[in-house]
Amino acid sequence: MTPDMLITPERIFLDGKTFIPAEQLPIPEWPCVVSEKPQPTLTVKDDDLFLVTDTMGNISGFSINEGNASLGMFCCDTRFLSRLELQIDGRSPVLLSSTAEKGFALSILCTNPKVEERLKADTIGIRREIVLNGALFEEIEVANYSTTSITFELSLSFDADFVDLFEVRGYNREHRGKLLRLIEPTQPGVIGDGIAPASIQPHREEVLTLAYQGLDGAVMESRIQFQYRQPDYFKGYTAVWQLELAAHETQKLGYRVNMFINNQSSSTVNAAITLAQAKAAELMEEQNWVQQITRISSDKSLFNRVLERAEEDMYLLRQSFGKYKTVSAGVPWFSTLFGRDSIITASQTLMLNPQIARETLMLLATYQGKIEDEWREEEPGKILHEIRLGEMARCQEIPHTPYYGTIDATPLWLMLYAEYYAWTHDQETLDQLWPNALAAMDWIDRNIQQTGYLSYQCKSKRGLTNQGWKDSGDCIVNRKGELANGSIALCEVQAYVYAAKNNLAEIAKMKKHLDLAERWQEEARSLKVRFNQDFWSEDQDYCALALDGEGNKVDSITSNPGHCLQLGIFTPEKAYSVAERLRAADMFNGWGIRTLSSLSPAYNPMGYHTGSVWPHDNAMIAMGLRSLGLIDQALELFQGLFNMTSYQSYQRPPELFCGYELNGDNTPVQYPVACSPQAWATGSIFQLLQMIVNLVPDAQNNCLRIIDPALPESINRLSVHNLRVGGTILDLEFERSGSTTACRVANKRGNLRVVIEA
Repeated sequence: MTPDMLITPERIFLDGKTFIPAEQLPIPEWPCVVSEKPQPTLTVKDDDLFLVTDTMGNISGFSINEGNASLGMFCCDTRFLSRLELQIDGRSPVLLSSTAEKGFALSILCTNPKVEERLKADTIGIRREIVLNGALFEEIEVANYSTTSITFELSLSFDADFVDLFEVRGYNREHRGKLLRLIEPTQPGVIGDGIAPASIQPHREEVLTLAYQGLDGAVMESRIQFQYRQPDYFKGYTAVWQLELAAHETQKLGYRVNMFINNQSSSTVNAAITLAQAKAAELMEEQNWVQQITRISSDKSLFNRVLERAEEDMYLLRQSFGKYKTVSAGVPWFSTLFGRDSIITASQTLMLNPQIARETLMLLATYQGKIEDEWREEEPGKILHEIRLGEMARCQEIPHTPYYGTIDATPLWLMLYAEYYAWTHDQETLDQLWPNALAAMDWIDRNIQQTGYLSYQCKSKRGLTNQGWKDSGDCIVNRKGELANGSIALCEVQAYVYAAKNNLAEIAKMKKHLDLAERWQEEARSLKVRFNQDFWSEDQDYCALALDGEGNKVDSITSNPGHCLQLGIFTPEKAYSVAERLRAADMFNGWGIRTLSSLSPAYNPMGYHTGSVWPHDNAMIAMGLRSLGLIDQALELFQGLFNMTSYQSYQRPPELFCGYELNGDNTPVQYPVACSPQAWATGSIFQLLQMIVNLVPDAQNNCLRIIDPALPESINRLSVHNLRVGGTILDLEFERSGSTTACRVANKRGNLRVVIEA
């Protein structure tokens, strides 16, 4: 509770305002037509805010149990707007065009339907622009394109249910807090006794406040302040303007929505005052971002659009957490800090901007587990899975404060720790995080003592059953399609541990901790021997997905072993067998490699992890194919993913898509609720570029090796500008001639030694 808040059984006093439970005051509704089924959406994001609307820019007031429930304006895992609906004389406009291409702004053009005989169709032109920058801003230009003056009512209906994002995703809550209604002052500075329940109230002030008191006592508000021209009156939470436009006259309306929790801004971004200021602030920040990153271009315009979109989306997905800024996992469901997702994305984008990796390492280190807590599955040294800030987390209804139920984030953090140093030679960060690295390795060692493998079994009542990257409940199955039981040791997680021990051993050598280096190298060698014996299915000549709680092989054919290829845990013959099997028709569908073989009894092309195709999964496999010298196969995978991306809206790779086979001229089948933009899907574009040019940095020894670069046949030339390796900035040019790709250093600012190997 804040110092200026007073709560009584009947009223809440906050910042000089009085609220009462909404049910004490009837609120008349404005006409609204609700769609019977979910419609296409537009999504924009700014730091910790995101907005999902229909293609008209509207949020049509659905309840969480009907229609497209994901629509809304969200911050801190809370929906601060559940309705935002523009109407003309109580009717929906007619859409002409709309776009969310800029990422932080929506642009919509629409017109009026016919209104009886007094207003012909297509007479009014309406241009909406919505921008996010610490708040929501909208400007509406209304133009009369007829030759005579016209009069009509234009309305904006608002509402806010303040539901937790987990409720939107389908979690049921037995109890909720109370929606509140602001008791407006009868005189300036004086709190009145209430409002007469008139159906129409004349406008008295320019701020419309929607509010809610959570079960934890927190008061959340959406304050809507109107600009340019004030509404003529309110009808409930609907603002109404009575407009009269002369022939070819244009008028402008506007408002902004600021969001508060206990009278403090819920967003970490300092909100602008006007839409123009908000837009300028966003464009300036994006320009600063562009100047810091590696710029990549080719001789193909479509490929360049994919690259430009990926650069913009990495900017959009950055999110502030205290003094650090890292990449949130995806919009709408995963717009927060994740361990696994943020680490993998940071690794994918080291060639784009290694600062992402540094911020990710530092931020996750601040949350590194310190105690034993079964509810949150926290353990000393463990890296978190996910953090949430909504009411359900604050009330301990979910364990995400943060939640640590992930088996792979800790070894992945150690891998990124070593990778970041190889790119930057950032000794200060390496030394600062060394205690965290030791704690992470201690956690791994404690958890592999019993079986020799890093495994998981859910401990929390509200935790995840499966805790690898495939974390849905139905995906860990054997060849018969049966679910695995007990403690699960995933194959790729053992490869991560193997790589982490080898990488950290090299750092220990550099730090003169020779005993640690020798121990970790020996443990890695032992793990490799045991892994190739215990995980290999001889009759399938393939690696098992996992070992179950009794040590039995979970022997379905999946994409998971593809993550092991680049990390060296397989013997050479087993690595090539896995690589070949992944490219068989039951796994490779023409666009990418499926998560599960289409021959499995559990296969479902629409299954989240049981037959769908994930771009990040495929990019990691492509890196593995490249490491084995299977360049043509890796390039085939690149081409399939690029072709898939070219079909997507804004040329943006989705989180995942369905596993249906490429057949003739068909297009990739979208997964219904895939996140877009999504971090490691976007990051896969840069990881695939890394695969193509094959950069091997060694900043500690002031060297960059470029080993056998290979452009695909769809690209003739590729330019890489502003590439940072250690303290040097490079410009590289690649050009393909037949089956050979040449590389030259076009510019170098620093003394880095560049070695180009064919």
